[in-house]
Amino acid sequence: MVGEMILVILIIVGVFGRASILATAASVLLILKLTSLQRYFPALERRGLEIGLLFLMISVLVPLVNGKIQTRELWGTFFTISGIFAMIGGILATYLNAQGLTMLRTEPQLMLGLVLGSIIGIVLFKGIPVGPLMAAAIAALLTQIYYWIRQ
Repeated sequence: MVGEMILVILIIVGVFGRASILATAASVLLILKLTSLQRYFPALERRGLEIGLLFLMISVLVPLVNGKIQTRELWGTFFTISGIFAMIGGILATYLNAQGLTMLRTEPQLMLGLVLGSIIGIVLFKGIPVGPLMAAAIAALLTQIYYWIRQ
């Protein structure tokens, strides 16, 4: 019963906070729970992140496939400041995301804070939610900095 209430609250917050992905995700989980299809929860927990990342990668690669980005432009970016910074950003993001994933696996209760922080970012700062993995990555980085300073 508590789980369902949390999902309803997340749906309401998602709708009023203009976080449609959060509202949709909570709605899907609530429907699965109420229709006794919660047997799929372990599979979603185990593979859901991979499926989400798959669709994210597909959406990012579409401009390469549909001709919006020409090969000449693509190779040229490696020799610009923006292109070099993009590669460094990709390296840092993947490393930090791995740290965030580790943090989420060891401390799953942090998910509520990540979701609430994302909602605050959307509502107050006109942010765009890219998912809890990057939020967890930043949280892991801030945690490491905190412990490093504390020593």
